[in-house]
Amino acid sequence: MNYVLSLADIHPRDRRLVGGKGFSLAVMAQRDMRVPTTLVVTTRAYEHFVSATELRGRILLELNRKSFKDLRWEEMWDASLRLRHLFLNTPMPEDLMGSLAQALAPRLPERCVVRSSAPGEDSRQASFAGLHASFVNVAGLDAVLDHIKLVWASLWSDAALLYRRELGLDVRKSAMAVLIQDMVAGEKSGVVFGQNPQDSSQAIIEAVYGLNQGLVDGTVEPDRWLLDRETGNILAYRQAPKRDILLPGAEGVQLAVLSTEQTQVPPLTEAEVAQVHHLARQSEVFFGAPQDMEWTFAGEQLVALQSRPITTHKKGKKGDQRSWYLSLRRSFGNLQALRQKVEGQLIPALEAEAVRLSALPLDRMSDAQLKEEIILRSEIYRHWKKVYWDDFIPLAHGIRLFGMVYNDAVKPADPYEFLDLLGTSGMLSVKRNQLLMDMAAKVKEQPELLEELRTGTVKKQELNQVWQSFLREFGDLFCGTAACPQGPEALASLIQMMAAKPLRVEQFTPTAVESLKENFLSRFSGSKRTEMAESLELARASYRLRDDDNIHLGKIKGQFLKAVEEYRRRKEQQYVSGPLLDTFPPVVREVIAELEEKPPAGESGQVWKGFTDPKARQMVGQPASPGLAQGPARVVLESSELFHFKAGDVLVVDSLDPSMTFVAPLAAGIVERRGGMLIHGSIIAREYGIPCVTGVPNATSLIHTGDSVTVDGYLGIVIIG
Repeated sequence: MNYVLSLADIHPRDRRLVGGKGFSLAVMAQRDMRVPTTLVVTTRAYEHFVSATELRGRILLELNRKSFKDLRWEEMWDASLRLRHLFLNTPMPEDLMGSLAQALAPRLPERCVVRSSAPGEDSRQASFAGLHASFVNVAGLDAVLDHIKLVWASLWSDAALLYRRELGLDVRKSAMAVLIQDMVAGEKSGVVFGQNPQDSSQAIIEAVYGLNQGLVDGTVEPDRWLLDRETGNILAYRQAPKRDILLPGAEGVQLAVLSTEQTQVPPLTEAEVAQVHHLARQSEVFFGAPQDMEWTFAGEQLVALQSRPITTHKKGKKGDQRSWYLSLRRSFGNLQALRQKVEGQLIPALEAEAVRLSALPLDRMSDAQLKEEIILRSEIYRHWKKVYWDDFIPLAHGIRLFGMVYNDAVKPADPYEFLDLLGTSGMLSVKRNQLLMDMAAKVKEQPELLEELRTGTVKKQELNQVWQSFLREFGDLFCGTAACPQGPEALASLIQMMAAKPLRVEQFTPTAVESLKENFLSRFSGSKRTEMAESLELARASYRLRDDDNIHLGKIKGQFLKAVEEYRRRKEQQYVSGPLLDTFPPVVREVIAELEEKPPAGESGQVWKGFTDPKARQMVGQPASPGLAQGPARVVLESSELFHFKAGDVLVVDSLDPSMTFVAPLAAGIVERRGGMLIHGSIIAREYGIPCVTGVPNATSLIHTGDSVTVDGYLGIVIIG
């Protein structure tokens, strides 16, 4: 069977075979518009691949672990990562590989761009940019065949899954075509909107020096022109600060520094602006609707790279967070700048704020002053919560970027092997746990020290140093708070338990981690090796922050709740009846309700009374940390209940916050309703080598304290009884 078509061979009936981009390029080429030389691997190749390898069934399994409506952003990442790994590690059937090699090899350009072209992706009804993968500067047949599989995998990217209804994604019917294009290394590139989505009388041109990918992925900020849509007259021009240019490297692309002259001069002359505007108008005539086009200038020749209709998406329903989710996808350069901001500015400012608040004498304030302080602290908390979502969470994308390059290079059996490289990275929760273990070791040697811990007055020098370090760094999160309302006595009981039982220690030794690192980096040389080493360091910083972020924010939360508790204590002493907090503004009451809210009893808010089906004993979630464990379940709905936890229990929670993970070294296994490899339960489980399954619907209601539970962290299965 012929799986490859040239643009000249494509007819209107072939649209489903070649996808939206492939069909648009064929129309432009057949009407003498200059486009890159392009070969289209049709959707028949994808269909043959997933059928012959039985991948279709495995895709169904991955996508049905949990209802889509209950998936969080971390779980979307995980599903797409596992699917990408399946495609990459599944060999092509020999007949398909032979047919593609025979069709591509004689006509393969020296340097290629491998692009997605999904049917229905770019139509007048719906046009979705950036949901599927494209790869620039791919050389050689073997590399092209590997990248074809990666483009196929991107049919099930996390972004595509978000818009599955609009795209009509269906495992049984959906397919992906792939474009193999001659790479046009233009000196200046950009996009043009034939009609401004915000003003139908205007057109927009954005341009950068170098390759277009720098503009599309946000690495390089573009210059921008607003034009009169009909005449092409320039209405406004905005010059961007220009420092970098994206160029082809030995493989892939690389950032370089612009010359001094280029930083002062716009990428396009007025004549070139007019050419690009004419290109957009010409494409509109071809397709009967305003177009969003990518283009590049190779010398004096203007080349159209792709064209899609401009569609104005309907505003999502209230609570639709898909645009926010897509904003998490950042380039390496963007993430490096974000890391500097987070580590150099935001975290020091947050820590300083927490220290300042802790120094204020709440007990000396008048009732009126205390009330004003609570209002102020609610504003401070809301500010830092916004920073958490705007800056801390997006930095986690550094983990994902590294995971993809690691899996592409190493092709490990475990798609999460790369996480083993990110451990032992100085996480605050691990540091806190180590201080607890150090105190437990001293109590084991000298049991009489336990009484000093119970009273909170530690005099022995050998214990006091560790105790003071613990209080200084983690006291606001632990003692006398919601996590430990019983104070030092509960903490002493925990340390006593730690002293009595052998504890889990961090799983990854420096030697093992260094071996993994060298195995990864040995696959690169020169500047590419340096780039990959920097990608690893960024991923480690992202991983560390992903666990530390809640501890940082928790310090502000703890100071707010301390003020609220002081207010409650006073009112109770004054025998004030009725709701104590009704006199506060609504926004303050909302913050209090949020921070004191108990987890829901069931996935949709229903209260479960045991099993709906007495035979339902196996629950499917997501494998988060490999291993098998068995033990009695301890269901924890509130952090204060952690002090009932016993060594060897299986911890079952709705959502495991870092302030709760101090019991992890005692746990046989962890089961969590919330899912994802980047949630705190997953991170701490891998750090200590604890079998863990996350994303288990209704875990805290279908499992009961005392149930015998088996946790299969390899397959993501929990067996009860």
